[in-house]
Amino acid sequence: MAHKPTARQPNPEFKKISGELFALTYGSLVSQLIKDFEDDAEVNRQLDKLGYNIGVRLVEDFLARSLSKKCQDFRETSEVLAKAFQFYLGVLPSISNWTAGADQFSLVFETNPMTDFVELPEEHRSLRYSNVVCGALRGALEMVYMDVEITFVKDSLLGDDVTEVRLHFLRRLQDAIPDSED
Repeated sequence: MAHKPTARQPNPEFKKISGELFALTYGSLVSQLIKDFEDDAEVNRQLDKLGYNIGVRLVEDFLARSLSKKCQDFRETSEVLAKAFQFYLGVLPSISNWTAGADQFSLVFETNPMTDFVELPEEHRSLRYSNVVCGALRGALEMVYMDVEITFVKDSLLGDDVTEVRLHFLRRLQDAIPDSED
């Protein structure tokens, strides 16, 4: 008798296992960078660079899957970014601390899935363990023509109650054709 495929409900444990695998894999990457560079400032730069490259590629995937429209302002952009975190990491950060000019805001994470199973030793207190997030945000926003400065304000690995990432819109980038393509 032939086996009939049936629609199955996804196992709720799968997402948890997948998240744990991600956290452990990312931890191994950070650990290797620390061994390779032996300097927290350089590891922070490498994590930002890695994140930037991820963000440049991830933005296309997110825009295609989410069917998001072009954001009209930085406030709309903040909402789309929060949804992207929920989509890829399973956490929905809150959006807060807007400036009067609406050119700065914070993404506040009650939990950071990247830091599961992590304790920073005293000798690495200057390490921005989740700096890949800043790079990914910067890369993704650059692909939609936004020049944004992104920094950590609070880090739960350093004893803060939440992880807070601050985004500051600097300028709109011009749509330019690279020299090699004209």
